[in-house]
Amino acid sequence: MAAAGDTIALPNADEEVTHRVGSLLVRPLEVVSAVLLSVIIVLLLAGVASRYVFSYPVVWIDEAASISFLWLAMLGAAIAIDRNEHLKLTLFLGMFPERIRGFIQTLGLVLTATFLLVMLQPAIEYVEEEWFVTSAALNIPNSFRVAAIAFGIFAMLGFTVAQAVKTSSLRDIVASVLLVAAIAGAFWLLSPALLRLGNINILIFLVGVVALCLVMGVPIAFCFGIGTLAFLAFSTRVPIFVMIGRMDEGMSSIILLSVPIFVFLGCILDATGMGKAIVDFLASLLGHVRAGMSYVLLGSLFLVSGISGSKVSDMATVAPALFPEMKRRGHKPREMIALLATGAAMADTVPPSIVLIVLGSVAGVSIAGLFTSGFVVAMVLLAVLAVLARIKAAREELGNVRRAPLAVIGKTMLIAAPALVLPFIIRSAVGGGIATATEVSTIAVLYALIIGIFLYGGIGLRKFYQMLVETAALSGAILLILGTALAMAWALTQTGFAQQLATFMASLPGGWIIFMAVTIVVFLLLGCVLEGLPAIVLMAPLMFPIAKNLGINDIHYSMVVVTAMNIGLMAPPIGIGFYIACKIGNVSPDEAMGAIWPYILALLVGLVLIAAIPGISTAFL
Repeated sequence: MAAAGDTIALPNADEEVTHRVGSLLVRPLEVVSAVLLSVIIVLLLAGVASRYVFSYPVVWIDEAASISFLWLAMLGAAIAIDRNEHLKLTLFLGMFPERIRGFIQTLGLVLTATFLLVMLQPAIEYVEEEWFVTSAALNIPNSFRVAAIAFGIFAMLGFTVAQAVKTSSLRDIVASVLLVAAIAGAFWLLSPALLRLGNINILIFLVGVVALCLVMGVPIAFCFGIGTLAFLAFSTRVPIFVMIGRMDEGMSSIILLSVPIFVFLGCILDATGMGKAIVDFLASLLGHVRAGMSYVLLGSLFLVSGISGSKVSDMATVAPALFPEMKRRGHKPREMIALLATGAAMADTVPPSIVLIVLGSVAGVSIAGLFTSGFVVAMVLLAVLAVLARIKAAREELGNVRRAPLAVIGKTMLIAAPALVLPFIIRSAVGGGIATATEVSTIAVLYALIIGIFLYGGIGLRKFYQMLVETAALSGAILLILGTALAMAWALTQTGFAQQLATFMASLPGGWIIFMAVTIVVFLLLGCVLEGLPAIVLMAPLMFPIAKNLGINDIHYSMVVVTAMNIGLMAPPIGIGFYIACKIGNVSPDEAMGAIWPYILALLVGLVLIAAIPGISTAFL
């Protein structure tokens, strides 16, 4: 994943060297993770072949892939700690003086280690309990699968402690341990009183504690975990053991198998230059017209996102290829960053969007329907951004720009054709019900590898291994967020808060229109603070049943939710994606902040159209 400076934990190479603390210990985990990801891809390809080629489904393949998947997720989460690649918000942390900042970082590590230490025993008990549950096809105890959770927690604990020892002073560590112990002791003494407070505890723990951890720069996954653990331990009589089960549920859905595979597909896209081939073709086709390079940037993000499924990968592929020429034509760097960030937000509904896959899993919405609708919604957002780009290009310098010869256009089209086909294969296969998102992801990886090897220069074995490990770490970070967020969402529902929220929403005047307006505001704000996946996992179980009761189509509502969340993600001063774009484009956030608002406004216009006209989302289902 690309770096994002001091804003989120997506470190550059120098930061990785500084923060990696268990390199020798982590090597075996990296090797095993690389093997597991390879095994998953091979298993799923074998399943596709057995089902569609030989008409003989192999029933144990899904179980074997599920076991490998959970182990990959937990090992990847541990590797991500060693690499300092867990997503976190450090915007506020950077505002503190350096001396205080060091203590706060140490306190965050101690809080994370405390959470993992407390969760280790319930995780071991969960393994023991699952020994009596036997898998249907392989006929083996489920403990072989869930042991991944206990081992992953143990490995993460070890790397967190090692990082604290290496990067923090002894005084800060001791002070942090004493402070955490004092706070925990105070909450324990106050627990009888907290039990009587009812839903006020939601504000104390699931809002207050989580927000405080976010401000301190604790990784988002652990913010959710710490808040939920404190809520269950100090304000309820629910055993912590239940939390492990909810985390398992959040990370084990068979639909989520496509997440690491699409992440790996994005790595292939970067490594082979398939994305650059698409950019070069669009530049030769549209580069000579006014606002042409802006159209190329938006069109490239639209098409490339249909291969990678990742906003970061999209921006990192497109920006280096287009920004030099855009600067030559008089585009200001801040305007380029604004268009890059909002274009990436637009493209996140283009299949195979990982956000759509997770939303389909959590909310029980058809992924085929989401893929079909997402393509149309992205085109609406593309249109409003293109109109604004054309208005802003009134003074663009085109004196030395010439139309590309037909021979050049034909050559670039020929080179890009294999890459151009891939997003349409993915969308049509899933949208047409030919294959599931997971099956299509494996087919897409095989296609991209073959095309990349024979047409785009290939991938060396060392690079291939690094891509497997990088995919494992990123997937582990994503899936751990899903696990702890689902545990937090479950805790929220157990308080009766979901029913109270539903009653309140149903009583709002204006029916579905006001509810949709509230939805937009909620997900804009959540998108600013949280990356999309945790926001969806937290809120989807609460909001989707209300939307259904109000007669709102699931697909329509999904498009509004995802679009609002992505706009919030790119909105400064907090939006995480905005800072990623600034880092990729090497432009100061202060410089780009003023330029992005017209583009955000254009996206909001598109969002209002999508929310007000259900047919945009549902006409092609």
